[in-house]
Amino acid sequence: MSGSRRWAAASALAAAVASAVGQPLLLTATTREPRAFGYHVGDVVSRTVMIHAPDGLVLDEASVPQPGARGKSLELRDVARRSDARSRGRSIELTLDYQVFLAPPHTRTLEMPSFTLRFQGMPRAQELRVDAWPLTVSPLAPVDVSARRGLGELQPDTPPPLIDTAPARNRLVVYAGVLLSLLGYLGHVYLGLPWWSRAHRPFAQAWRSLRSLTPASSEMQCREAFQRVHQALNRTAGEVVFEQGIDRFVVAQPRFECLRDDLVNFFRQSRHVFFARRVPGDADRIWLIEFCRRCRDAERGAA
Repeated sequence: MSGSRRWAAASALAAAVASAVGQPLLLTATTREPRAFGYHVGDVVSRTVMIHAPDGLVLDEASVPQPGARGKSLELRDVARRSDARSRGRSIELTLDYQVFLAPPHTRTLEMPSFTLRFQGMPRAQELRVDAWPLTVSPLAPVDVSARRGLGELQPDTPPPLIDTAPARNRLVVYAGVLLSLLGYLGHVYLGLPWWSRAHRPFAQAWRSLRSLTPASSEMQCREAFQRVHQALNRTAGEVVFEQGIDRFVVAQPRFECLRDDLVNFFRQSRHVFFARRVPGDADRIWLIEFCRRCRDAERGAA
């Protein structure tokens, strides 16, 4: 009898003896596999390994797959264990949960990795190999899609949301109104009032009326011209100015200091016109207009 035949006969005899005494001699395992197709990224897949170990053998914990490995297409997330003691050994059930972390552009086949469980004890240490199991992972969307509206790689831009601009426009109107009011006030203070003040100064008004005086003007018009100059002097001094009060007027109004001799000459001519009834000549009329102009310049500080 050959050696192989003798080993087969011995095995059959050992099995018959074991069956007679009720003790299993072999370490066995069965697996409950998930379906091998129809998975996408993020799916969780469970695989169950049911082990029957005879008495005397203890599972080596270091050989059990450990979760936590990162960066793989198929990642082991959890290992659950359930163990039951039986009359002829011990039943161990391992449930391994894997999660798909791959999003392939085309259908791709992954594998639940194989592993080997080690058992220590009597009559000897043994190993149990669990083979790999394939999984088919499909893309979330096909690479080539229909060119219909709403599909394809390029999508139209989403229109921006409309914002109500009425409050901003109202604020701008209010700001513009306030700005125009401030500009108007500044223009009135720094432009309008100075211009109005210059235009209504006593000698400025008198000079505008004297510009119409010509050699052909009547005696009455000449008298009115002298009266207007007297009124300008009185308004400037705040009182009636007489010939003997010229010095006091010049002291009170230093701007007219350079016109003191002209003021004396004006009062002398005015006395001749109003009291001596002398009609001013052409030279006198020209001098009066020029005198009034110099008084206007001194009044403005330009003399």
